[in-house]
Amino acid sequence: MSNLKKVIWATAILGLVICGIIVYQIYSAIFSPNTTFQNEQAYVFVPSDADLNEVKLRLQPLLVDLSTFEAVAERKGYAYNIKGGKYILKKGMNNNEIINTLRSANVPVKVSFNNQETVEALAGRIAKQLEPDSIDVLRAMKDIDFLNSNGFDENHLITPYLPNTYEFFWNTSSEKFRERMIKEYENFWNDERKNKANRLGLSPKEVSALAAIVQKETVKIDERPRVAGVYLNRIKRGMLLQADPTVIYAIKKETGNYDTIIKRVLYKDLKIDSPYNTYKYKGIPPGPISMPDISSLDAVLNAEKHDYLYFVADVSNFGYHKFASSLRQHNRNKTQYVEWLNQQKISR
Repeated sequence: MSNLKKVIWATAILGLVICGIIVYQIYSAIFSPNTTFQNEQAYVFVPSDADLNEVKLRLQPLLVDLSTFEAVAERKGYAYNIKGGKYILKKGMNNNEIINTLRSANVPVKVSFNNQETVEALAGRIAKQLEPDSIDVLRAMKDIDFLNSNGFDENHLITPYLPNTYEFFWNTSSEKFRERMIKEYENFWNDERKNKANRLGLSPKEVSALAAIVQKETVKIDERPRVAGVYLNRIKRGMLLQADPTVIYAIKKETGNYDTIIKRVLYKDLKIDSPYNTYKYKGIPPGPISMPDISSLDAVLNAEKHDYLYFVADVSNFGYHKFASSLRQHNRNKTQYVEWLNQQKISR
């Protein structure tokens, strides 16, 4: 074999070797496992406005080799089409699988909130579970156009939000969140519930406001229909509701400090001039004093029928109350409660 042929064969063999190495490197970059975590899966939260550098920053603790991930991301066009959301990476995934996951496998998160006292508190709770911050969530909730178009006002900022657990995509916007909550509210107020409210002579918003009082009065779900019955009886008779939780709310609203803890309402408190003070103003307050849950709303709609007009905490069965049809009986029950407060040295 001539020297020229030897050179040609050597060059060809070397070329094949180099090509093989390149192919192997490309294959390894795409298909070799590239996760470093030991758990079966890991979560990645990608912001809606993220670029590739942001994605790399969030993936850095989870991947063996960021450079190969970046190379494959560029090659597959992911670097220019990043989508926000929550994604689940599984142990042993290769770059191809990781990018396919980040491209199209946004998974929902469970968003839960209980009976928050203010819309500010609710916004903070939501911001801990979804991408928008609390300021943005609050802005959306307080938007006047949104409120007016859905029949609400500033007294009912919290009314459309029913405590429960819902599924959302993590990158859901504040506007999409409030729209979903309006739909949930409308679904709750089906024809059956609307008819029940109508038979009570109440609007859905009035039911919400009364339910908030009922919920504040008793933590016992089985007692709520009875408490609701008391207030409905007082409304029918044109009596003041005289609900201590409304006075406490009026004090908090006036001071702006909703973290104030008031265990005992004093006679001087009953004089506060607020439409939420049901010792001073008749009827249901202009809005809910907190966020009622579904059990409280249904307690009003399915209130127990009885002749009770009064109730006070039962010191022999904490959490429950003693009910009375006459003021005389109520005062006897109340005396026991006041004596207990004094014994416990609860002055405020």
